Amino acid sequence: MNRSNTEAQAKLDPAWPYAASEGFYDEVLGANGEVRAHWRKLTESLAIMGHHGLARRWHDGRRLIHDNGITYNIYSDPQNNARPWQLDPIPLVMDPEEWKAIEAGITQRAMLFNTILADLYGPQRLLRENLLPRELVFPNPAFLRSCWDIMPQGGVFLHMYSADLARSPDGQWWVLADRTQAPSGAGYALENRLVTTRVMPDIFRASHVRRLASYFQAYRTALQRMVPVNRENPRIVVLTPGPYNETYFEHAFLARYLGYTLVEGADLTVRENHVFLKTLGGLLPVDVIVRRQDDHFCDPLELRADSMLGVPGLVQAVRSGTVSVANALGSGLAESPAYAAFLPGLCKQLLGETLKMPTVATWWCGQEKPLSYAVDHLEDLVIKPSFPGTGGDPIFGEDLSAAERERLIAKMRAQPGRYVAQEHVDLSTVPVWEDGALQPRHLVMRVFAVSTGSSYLVMPGGLSRISASLSNMVVSMQRGGGSKDTWVLGDGPAPEFSLLRPPTHPLEVSRATFDLPSRVADNLFWLGRYTERVEAVVRLTRATLGRVFQEGDTARAAGLNLGLHVLQATGFMAERSGENTPEYDLMAMMCDPAGLASSIHQVRQVAGLLRDRISVDAWLILNQLDQQFSTRASAETMQVGAAQDRLNHAIITLSAFSGLVMEGMTRGDGWRFLDIGRRLERALQMAELLRNSLAGEETPDIGVLEAVLEIADSSITYRSRYLTSLQTDLVLDLLLADEANPRSIAFQLARLKEDIDQLPASHTSIRRPAEARMALALLTGVQLADVRELVRNGAAGSPALEPLFARLVKDLVKLSETLTRAYFSHSPQSRQLSAS
Repeated sequence: MNRSNTEAQAKLDPAWPYAASEGFYDEVLGANGEVRAHWRKLTESLAIMGHHGLARRWHDGRRLIHDNGITYNIYSDPQNNARPWQLDPIPLVMDPEEWKAIEAGITQRAMLFNTILADLYGPQRLLRENLLPRELVFPNPAFLRSCWDIMPQGGVFLHMYSADLARSPDGQWWVLADRTQAPSGAGYALENRLVTTRVMPDIFRASHVRRLASYFQAYRTALQRMVPVNRENPRIVVLTPGPYNETYFEHAFLARYLGYTLVEGADLTVRENHVFLKTLGGLLPVDVIVRRQDDHFCDPLELRADSMLGVPGLVQAVRSGTVSVANALGSGLAESPAYAAFLPGLCKQLLGETLKMPTVATWWCGQEKPLSYAVDHLEDLVIKPSFPGTGGDPIFGEDLSAAERERLIAKMRAQPGRYVAQEHVDLSTVPVWEDGALQPRHLVMRVFAVSTGSSYLVMPGGLSRISASLSNMVVSMQRGGGSKDTWVLGDGPAPEFSLLRPPTHPLEVSRATFDLPSRVADNLFWLGRYTERVEAVVRLTRATLGRVFQEGDTARAAGLNLGLHVLQATGFMAERSGENTPEYDLMAMMCDPAGLASSIHQVRQVAGLLRDRISVDAWLILNQLDQQFSTRASAETMQVGAAQDRLNHAIITLSAFSGLVMEGMTRGDGWRFLDIGRRLERALQMAELLRNSLAGEETPDIGVLEAVLEIADSSITYRSRYLTSLQTDLVLDLLLADEANPRSIAFQLARLKEDIDQLPASHTSIRRPAEARMALALLTGVQLADVRELVRNGAAGSPALEPLFARLVKDLVKLSETLTRAYFSHSPQSRQLSAS
């Protein structure tokens, strides 16, 4: 299939010039330059909207992507691997008649691959009758011998199947790759739909686009059929490799959307061949695992011993029939591109049908004639490894030099069975909106099918991906590509549909909070600590920066020096050199990627680990906080007024989060661990503030006391009691021992004791657990402290203040460590992102 660099000038609309590149099939424009019939409604609407109208709408679309935190992890970017999801505002429109043919072809392929897997992990008739070479099964690392003769529930190996489709210049759809192991992209397809319908609701409704909810309902039903023991409310979990996986956002999004628990391998355990979810309240049985990681990583005991991403003993539990896994373990075997060369024959043998959706022409080099053809036509072919995951990217023969071609041929002749040759398809083009103009980009469409028991249901849409440039034939999100929503047109308005289903019989009333895995409790604990830590440094920086340009009296200087000293003593600011002004150093700390912005980003990172647990409003608040400090600035260019505005907005945002936590979260163990983290960190930060301001050798200056009250947000309370008379013992009493002051250490310790007394260990133990005894001792110690004696009636140099605060800090840190051992220790590691 030849390409040409010339272009046939075919105008979409005078206001929307678009050129269809010759040599490629264009999805919008026909050979005569006219808009294809199924695109006309959209193109007419875009013409009416105009460039400025689309720009306004897509500004909202990009904001939605940022607010919702839709990301895709880029492995090659170790500094900032979570990038915003790339979505083009113009969807791909599919003709309904053409889609029917795609549905039929994908349904047939899903059934065919399910039948092939059932045979290869069972009687292996295909191998005995030489319908499939043994060299494509037994040497394949994806063939899991430990899973042989394990028949999944209902005989379904593929609960979800997907295929990457591409259209050649003659308009024919071809399958580029089959995804049978843990297909990804369905969640991103749904998120694309949610964004585009928010941006263009009028056009979406008028176009009669088929909805996606029915597909996800069928997916939930398919998982329900997998339950080994018929139960009304089975426990279904989504197993993710963790937050550093490229599609982690999708894992959390689907778990939340479908109503399942998102877990990592360490959250599950196998006891007596049953899988359990480890929670603070004990072990809960798991019925179905939706795995989003490759086969080999699912069980370190029987599959891959050098990885702990999976669940030790999972294969044996599956073998015992006590738990089901979707897709079935070992289903990655069918992803070998070499199978495509045998699919037409296998389809006739197994299904008695002709293959409806062909794969791009494929030659397995393990046979003599295909090898000779591949060697002779190397410049027109793409060479791939027969077994995915064994290393090596696809090699385009046309890009090789003569020496490189000879080296590749030598490797192919030495190990012919390890290579597959496929025809190079010139991918079709579709318009994307870039820099205010329409540009052609190459297209690959991923479609999805879900098992219905006897057949498969195809999602009426899919994940359309586009290349980074017209000259780049590799369509990959990892290499800078983007995506589109996929609109499959219907015959009329789409019916309303809900994922909510009526139960087969009424359920008993329950007021139990959600089951809390230890990993989630760990993350909630540190989310609470990080938000309080950020608030402490923001309040401290704001109070210090506000004194830079006050009138130059001694009180102002004392308050300024105090703020700078505390920031350095607590590690938020590096030691000052004396060469820069105070305001420069403060703004440098704010702008430094390793300074305040880093602490705020850590809050967002921890919140990202809890996407399936925290509310949408909580996520939006924390995401907004991160965006407030994501704008790149420098200490040289930032104005003091702008810095103060940024700090004020941060305080408002953090206050909104605290209010949401207090008023919106159910008072379960999750809320308690979040509150424990907040209270513990606030007590720590207050202890450090008082330690570095009031426990010195000299009597604190009036300016120091004013600054301390302002940083602690307690100025109004103090003045309402004592007017303008500032005394050290009174300030200390308010911030250390007053249990009515929400900023005092005593208030935090009282709340800590209440929360810890409500944790599971406090209910199940006859004796007080260690963490409860420590919380009680901390509170009692502060309650028994004589503030006047500590300060000696306001005099300086008291030997008791420094040891008091040093002991408080030490005991609070010890309490944190005790809680970690008691509740989080069976997680692989704590979610600490930086040292306290």
